[in-house]
Amino acid sequence: MRSIWKGAISFGLVSIPVRLYSATEERSISFHQVHRADAGRVRYKRVCSLDGEEVPYSDIAKGYELASGEVVVLTDDDFAELPLPSSKAVEVLQFVPLEQVDPMYFTRTYYLEPDTTGTKPYVLLREALEQSGKVAVVKIALRQRESLACLRVHEGVLVLEMMLWPDEIRGADFGFLDEDVSPRKQEVAMAQSLIDAMSGDFSPEEYTDDYRAALESLIEAKVSGREVVGPEQPEDSGSGQVVDLMAALRASVDAAKAGRGESASSEDAASGDVGDGDEGERAREASAKTSAPRKRAAAGSGGTSSPAKSAGSSRAKKTAGKRTAAKKPAAGSAPKKPAEKKGSTRRSA
Repeated sequence: MRSIWKGAISFGLVSIPVRLYSATEERSISFHQVHRADAGRVRYKRVCSLDGEEVPYSDIAKGYELASGEVVVLTDDDFAELPLPSSKAVEVLQFVPLEQVDPMYFTRTYYLEPDTTGTKPYVLLREALEQSGKVAVVKIALRQRESLACLRVHEGVLVLEMMLWPDEIRGADFGFLDEDVSPRKQEVAMAQSLIDAMSGDFSPEEYTDDYRAALESLIEAKVSGREVVGPEQPEDSGSGQVVDLMAALRASVDAAKAGRGESASSEDAASGDVGDGDEGERAREASAKTSAPRKRAAAGSGGTSSPAKSAGSSRAKKTAGKRTAAKKPAAGSAPKKPAEKKGSTRRSA
């Protein structure tokens, strides 16, 4: 790697000479704009909008346009007079816990390597940061701009995380934040169960850029003159019906567990309770649809009958019982006991 900046970390009265390196690189495939007919490169010329003449790079300055449409021209000499107190230093401002710095502030990452004479104080700062569990909030000037940054330790190396200024973070002003939307506790429990089923240790090597791989295959096919065949697209199994949230969560938990080789039963995730009333009934019906193949298999092997059949059988039994009760007095097959026997029974009692 080639260093892009040289300076020093200003840590109290200690100065640590360092060199800065880019820690990341974009691996996306870049293209040139070409003429479709003959693949000739399409190039741009710097042309003045007033006289139409091409302008050499040495005659180009920076201009700031005012609201009135007027332009303020700034030259290199103007920028050279601006105060940049941290132009060659990484100035440590404060040490804070890393969890207090929202990742939204981070923009770009750099490695810091100690110069020959700065190895010992470099290692000293690294060990102190690791033992404290904190990071250093710093200022640094790169490319004629002063930036906020965060200094932390990564695999034994000091890493500089460039940050945005607070006024560069937009507020999340969305209408739904004012709405009164409260998920049911059963839905929250099921969502947590889904999170647990999909949890694991972060292994970045497991993730791949499938689009870039397909694009590289396309380019290779073009080069070799082979026929370009697109990848098979999965069939859309959706029926267009709105799926109940609880049923969708249950199905997602089952799918996640099945993918990890675990039992695909999510009945205990929310204590088997999906609520009462019409909403709960819809959830149970939708959940039953997701497990229809399993229920059909149970029915085919001598399982319990359907709720509709059970209800019909119960109604038939009640009707038959009523008819039997109506016919019983007319039969007259049960003779009445003599009155004297009753009296005898009372006396003996």
